[in-house]
Amino acid sequence: MPTESQQLRVLIVRLGAMGDILHALPAVTALRARHPEWFIGWAVEPQWRGLLAGEGADVRGAAMPLVDALHIVLAKDWARRPLSPSTIEQIRQTRRELRAARYDICLDLQGAVRSAVLGKWAHPRRLLGEDKPREWAARYLFDEHIATQGTHVIEQAVEVANAVTRENLPLMLPCLPVSERAERNCNTKLAAFGGKPFVILNPGAGWGAKRWPTERFGEVARTCADKGYGAVINSGPGEEMLAAEVCSASGNTAMSLSPTLDELIALTRRASLVIAGDTGPLHLASALGKPVVGIFGPTDPARNGPFGGKFRILRHPESKRDHTRRAEPEAGLLTISAAEVSSAAMELLEDVR
Repeated sequence: MPTESQQLRVLIVRLGAMGDILHALPAVTALRARHPEWFIGWAVEPQWRGLLAGEGADVRGAAMPLVDALHIVLAKDWARRPLSPSTIEQIRQTRRELRAARYDICLDLQGAVRSAVLGKWAHPRRLLGEDKPREWAARYLFDEHIATQGTHVIEQAVEVANAVTRENLPLMLPCLPVSERAERNCNTKLAAFGGKPFVILNPGAGWGAKRWPTERFGEVARTCADKGYGAVINSGPGEEMLAAEVCSASGNTAMSLSPTLDELIALTRRASLVIAGDTGPLHLASALGKPVVGIFGPTDPARNGPFGGKFRILRHPESKRDHTRRAEPEAGLLTISAAEVSSAAMELLEDVR
């Protein structure tokens, strides 16, 4: 095996989703900062490629700052059609591609059986994962089991990365790609604000129990407008109706946008504040060092919330951690008022002026 001073080839497996990849990025950023000579690859689902590389980027640089190679894994398609000839052929191609890359080490930062299997396909000399992974069966596929002590998943990922060469890596903001096309598009879309500072509000969430009411987001957007801030309502795929409801509730003082992932990165870089539930856009803002107001219900912000930087977390003390995909908002979430969120937002905005 190469010594620490030689170039290691390291594979990161963290397929998705958006927030989870963002939580893994600080560990990989620290590895890259400490070892710029290493070759680092990342196995990821196609919809999240933009978190690692700008459109068309395939060489490390500003548009692809952390990794030297991306391995696109169609895991969701395979799960829907596990026995189809196309799935079988794609799996074979992925196995060949991973093996051909000749990785020395694989870091499974997902802790699932499918991510551990992908790591095995690469035939690394060492496959590392958490001692208590998300799916217990994944543990039996790891060569090395890393006991983690951190409360937040970002801290846990850094602990796993530390085990590569037994270093104490720093906690640092991740590097995210810069897409020139996205930067231009973002400037065009924001021209309507005439240079006025703006706030991003994100009404969507992974499931209904985490989704704060749209009419309350609308009230907050109206308050932002009254205080001289533009309000951008971000809508991901399938969330256009939610955004329209927020705009209507704001008295049409807000502007709705449906940016691509690289455009959302560019948009968030320019924002003064982001207000959201436990969602990818909230974690993106935190990763970019932006002030955030997090509206939490059934998920635990100590484990999954904003990390570092300026933030305010609003959560009812009786809300309990529950990842059941319920359609209706969690009861504690509904106790959080628009006035509370607006107050937290204005406090943060005053701090950053």
